[in-house]
Amino acid sequence: MSSSRRLIISAAIAAVTVGAGVFVALRATGDSPGRPPSARVVQPGAPGQPGKTLSANEVSQLPPSRHTAADTLFFRRMIPHHAQALEMTALLPGRTTNPELTLLARRLDISQRQEIGRMQQWLQERGEQVPEPHTGHPGHDTLMPGMLSDEQLGQLRQASGSEFDRLFLQYMIRHHQGALAMVAELYATGGGLEPASDQVAREVNADQNIEIQRMQELLAKTQ
Repeated sequence: MSSSRRLIISAAIAAVTVGAGVFVALRATGDSPGRPPSARVVQPGAPGQPGKTLSANEVSQLPPSRHTAADTLFFRRMIPHHAQALEMTALLPGRTTNPELTLLARRLDISQRQEIGRMQQWLQERGEQVPEPHTGHPGHDTLMPGMLSDEQLGQLRQASGSEFDRLFLQYMIRHHQGALAMVAELYATGGGLEPASDQVAREVNADQNIEIQRMQELLAKTQ
């Protein structure tokens, strides 16, 4: 399979949005070798109703997908949200001897840093202000969903051993659930229509769900 074909199929799996409530579905089967899969644009119907495949003329009349204020707000808020997760993972050395938790935190650290970089790039490419990731705390009046207060961060810093493991997992699960709430808010406020913002939001959603499940498994072992 050629690299271009893999990219096209990956785009189909990611369900790239091309307009408000309109999605591109790429067919990878039944095409001649060396030709990219054909594409059809489907407009979902009302709940319980089938979608409608748009004609070429209807597709040509679709407005271009652009980022919205909801997209910008999502990225600008998610960067410091992820930064606090990095602040939490940085507390592990000297506070836990749990190898499973250490490995999980390392993976969390890598994924959060990568996503921060992608979100910064998204903002830069669109001429939007880019907030700096920080190890500090934005303050109680600007807390995003799931973020720890100064008092809770202090509790985590003071804990060690099994107490630290339990608190870290409880707080990080809640932190991740807050990120999921922010993704839901993005779509509820009209964001996520631009393909790039939709892709990042979907990946954040998928990553956080997988990591929550793993953390819940580890938390059950600490009870």
